[in-house]
Amino acid sequence: MKIYTRTGDSGETGLFDGTRVPKSDPRVATYGDVDELNAWLGLARATLDDGELVAMLERIQRDLFAIGARLADPAHRIAERVAKAVVSPDDIARLEGWIDALEAALPPLRRFILAGGANGGAILHVARTICRRAERAIVELEQTGGREAFEPELLTYVNRLSDLLFVMARAANQRAGIADVEW
Repeated sequence: MKIYTRTGDSGETGLFDGTRVPKSDPRVATYGDVDELNAWLGLARATLDDGELVAMLERIQRDLFAIGARLADPAHRIAERVAKAVVSPDDIARLEGWIDALEAALPPLRRFILAGGANGGAILHVARTICRRAERAIVELEQTGGREAFEPELLTYVNRLSDLLFVMARAANQRAGIADVEW
């Protein structure tokens, strides 16, 4: 398989169902935000020296590929053919369990904190903001394409993921011996 196909040279790309759309299409922009988030999580994985957080991030990256695939599938056909493209309530519950476990080891928040800290923590803070952008794009896609534009679990997952990334950033910094800086 060649990496280039020349099919996008005119500014269009193909969705999973074969539909050709402009690369500026809101659906393409939305899964592009998810792809950017995935790349930042890869950078966080490469930076972190914490097996637990790295394993979590790898699982999240796999989930984000599934979310991107679902967003690229307006006809909702991928689930019938690709089992690993499923995003379920169990995946959301897993994120919530990770949030609860990580938060239990962190000092309670009393104020807002400044993004930063160790490299891995700072990168996770950047990833959190990109996750929020992806969430806004999904909401916008819902408003323009209707609720049938994607499965409701996708929005819930991304919303919960941004919370997890915030907690992971705090945990990465704590484990690196760097305290949160309050605003």
